[in-house]
Amino acid sequence: MTQKTPPGERIAKVIARAGVASRREAERMIEVGRVQVNGKVIDRAALNVTERDVINVDGRDLSAPEPSRLWLFNKPTGLVTTTKDEQGRPTIYDDLPADLPRVMTVGRLDLNSEGLLLLTNDGGVKRKLELPSTGWLRKYRVRIKGRPTDATFEPLRQGLTIDGERFQPMVVTLDRQQGANAWATVSIREGKNREIRRAMEYVGLSVNRLIRVSYGPFQLGQLKSGEVLEVRARVLKDQLGIKAEAEFAKDDRPIPKRRRSKK
Repeated sequence: MTQKTPPGERIAKVIARAGVASRREAERMIEVGRVQVNGKVIDRAALNVTERDVINVDGRDLSAPEPSRLWLFNKPTGLVTTTKDEQGRPTIYDDLPADLPRVMTVGRLDLNSEGLLLLTNDGGVKRKLELPSTGWLRKYRVRIKGRPTDATFEPLRQGLTIDGERFQPMVVTLDRQQGANAWATVSIREGKNREIRRAMEYVGLSVNRLIRVSYGPFQLGQLKSGEVLEVRARVLKDQLGIKAEAEFAKDDRPIPKRRRSKK
């Protein structure tokens, strides 16, 4: 007689769908006794659960809303800011630490841009940070091929219309000349697609390096390329008015870099 498959879904899959961890990481959490089902600690992932089961991970009821969280990520060049890429190029999700929960990006940085990218587990936080009405300043260090003068950037300060698209006035400072290149600091409030590169091209300049160094009150600081740092819950409350239910970020150390495994 063929044995019937137990009803429900594998518990690791349920945990992963809740955004707590990847499926593989959920299996490891189960093995070390961090998961309870109906009040009992389990140590094997070969368990099916249904919506009637009460699941706790690290003492938190899985059915309860996940507290809002925010991370800073120093995005390297050569990664696209999408979950999957039609051309098969590596994405930021291939590069994030394996034990990071499922996250969404706040805005984007294009393939050849680097620096600060905000990540969150909360769609409401993402929308709040991206709203044009928020008007948070995004600051970039920009390396330009050529020898511009301060006057070169005046059209950017006045605001541009390129191919029918209006760009708000930018704050641009010429910092220094370094050989065949110049460095400038550019601040914008909208972050439209390739906005800075297109604006520089408009005035005859070519950008060969673009680094986002801040997004509103959040700073890249000393975060190394590829590293992730969680923003403290009290900072979320101060800056965004978000009351987190738990203080997840217990220190200011970046999350160790352990790449996600390919599936």
